[in-house]
Amino acid sequence: MKKIFSTSVLLAGILGLASCSDFLDQTSPSDTSKENVYNSPYYTGLRVNKIYGGLGEDRTYAQDWAIVWNMNSDVELVDGLGQNATAISERGAMNFNADPSWSKITDNWDKMYSVIEDANDVIEGIRQSSLFTEGNENYAEMGRYLGEALTLRAMVYFDMIRAWGDIPLKLETAKSDLSNAYMGKTDRDVIMDTLMLDLEEATELLPWAGENGYTTEHITKGYAHALLAQMAMTRAGYAIREQAKEGYETADYSDPTYPTQRPGAAERKALYEKALKHLSAIITSGRHQLNPSFENQWYLVNQLVLDQTYRENLFEIPMGQNYMGEVGYTVGVRLNGVTSKFGYGNSTGKMKVTAPLLYSYDPNDTRRDLTVSPMEIKEDATVGVTREYMLKNAPFGLYVGKWDPRKMTDAWLADNLVATAKHTTGINPIKMRYANVLLFYAECMNELAGSPDASYPGSAGLTARQALAQVHNRAFDAAHLADAQAYVASLPSSKEGFFEAIVQENAWEFAGEGFRKWDLIRWNLLHDKIVEFKKTYIQQLTDGTYPEMVYFNYKDEGKTEIDFSSITFYTPKDEVDATAYQDSISWFGDADPSKDGTVANEKGEYETDTQVYTNLPSISSGLVGTGGYPDPSGDVGVEVKNRYLMPISLTTISNSGGMLKNSYGY
Repeated sequence: MKKIFSTSVLLAGILGLASCSDFLDQTSPSDTSKENVYNSPYYTGLRVNKIYGGLGEDRTYAQDWAIVWNMNSDVELVDGLGQNATAISERGAMNFNADPSWSKITDNWDKMYSVIEDANDVIEGIRQSSLFTEGNENYAEMGRYLGEALTLRAMVYFDMIRAWGDIPLKLETAKSDLSNAYMGKTDRDVIMDTLMLDLEEATELLPWAGENGYTTEHITKGYAHALLAQMAMTRAGYAIREQAKEGYETADYSDPTYPTQRPGAAERKALYEKALKHLSAIITSGRHQLNPSFENQWYLVNQLVLDQTYRENLFEIPMGQNYMGEVGYTVGVRLNGVTSKFGYGNSTGKMKVTAPLLYSYDPNDTRRDLTVSPMEIKEDATVGVTREYMLKNAPFGLYVGKWDPRKMTDAWLADNLVATAKHTTGINPIKMRYANVLLFYAECMNELAGSPDASYPGSAGLTARQALAQVHNRAFDAAHLADAQAYVASLPSSKEGFFEAIVQENAWEFAGEGFRKWDLIRWNLLHDKIVEFKKTYIQQLTDGTYPEMVYFNYKDEGKTEIDFSSITFYTPKDEVDATAYQDSISWFGDADPSKDGTVANEKGEYETDTQVYTNLPSISSGLVGTGGYPDPSGDVGVEVKNRYLMPISLTTISNSGGMLKNSYGY
């Protein structure tokens, strides 16, 4: 069974986080003196648990950094279509129309810095403790705690700089004289260089998962290695900047005032070599592997079971059922209202995936139906039975299938059947999977070796193609494995062509998990891939890829469970023998670009197709503009090119003592 941190410890950690209007004065008072805490391994462990507790807040990793802040990409969308795409809310912000007056920006910033303050306290306390001295019997244990705190701090800072860019770097606890309460921005490259040094130390101090009682709900050596590699690759990648940096390369698609740049070739090479070193350490250790079954990987996550066999998830942020955790409630398979079978409904519409994603999968790829859920679960009030209902024409409104109430625990179900309000699932957000490690490794090897089939010093003995093959082939059952292997073998032998395959595999493997946006940013592909997704929708709508209607059967006589293997996703309506199916529903091909609001129908009505002319142009409009059918490119209405970063909130700026201001046109 899954090991969860003591509920009392987690809640104490959360309740102990003091809110503070001062900019960085995130104090955390304690009844026990600092000296006493860090001269006791037991109390030091509790203090580290308080850092984990801070990760369980909605404004940190229970909701915002598990779901909301990781949108939008070309495959993951916030449910902000039409006018909602500019609202002062998640729906506007994740469509890149953020408003610095939105209060959740303030709250997220404050809560993340509060976690950093707790980590700073632990790091200072351990470094000053007599127990953390070579030869002391407690040295190794205190070192493990230090490694956890260093890695957690690095993780939080890394996420913050990906969201805001340059931010204040505070590596010491708040001083009573407020001398470090107000700080200006530090260049994000300097921050990452500093954090990578911390992570180098952490990898020496931490145990592997399975050692010293450490599970993957703890920070372990594997995650510290992986985070360092991820940070090095991000550091080597593109980022929009407040001003140009000498010696950096400017992207072709770049704002004239706020350039999108990456380091020069020599520095990039060194950073990729650093990443490769740490990725190879994970692979050669054998401590983490792919679960051979993609379905079982996600079943265990829904069951709150830590996989002690494969440990595919290098780090899961520990939550607790009925205490914290929005995954499975705010994102996942839709429970629309109260049902007799599952009880209280959920609100999983926050994140959606798209029709082009669904149609990009090989029909035999098991990831397709586990990632994209084109149905919802509702009560049939006429007979008092819970049924699965296919969605109608909703090309930008498909649910994420990886978190599924049909696979959740009996304990969750018992609670949900009697619930009259939201209660949290306790499902852990996953910060890194071994699949990430393999695709990162494939990218590094392809970049450094110059092709997917060449070797390179410091590798784990795998080529880039072999690493990608492990991820891709895992998604296919034995009957279709040969086809998967043939696909991998057919991928280009050129560095550029194989990189495109890595980008595509990333979408298939991680859609809905919140990884893709950040990878697209460092590749400088976020803007282009969103435009490409819109063009693909228009092309597939008009070339007949999407049927006007899909037909399907059920698994049971009561017609409560859809047989997904029967759905006619790929067959035109006029080629289907409707008598062979039990049900049907209008599908993506039902959208009609001819209904553009300018031509009256036979009733004299001027119709406008909502999907084509309202929803499509609104998606990610702050980043790619409001261009729509037939050409969604052109950056219509974009103020600053490639502005994917969030603004600093007006409240934070007001409380910064004049040290902070917004950039990027905010």
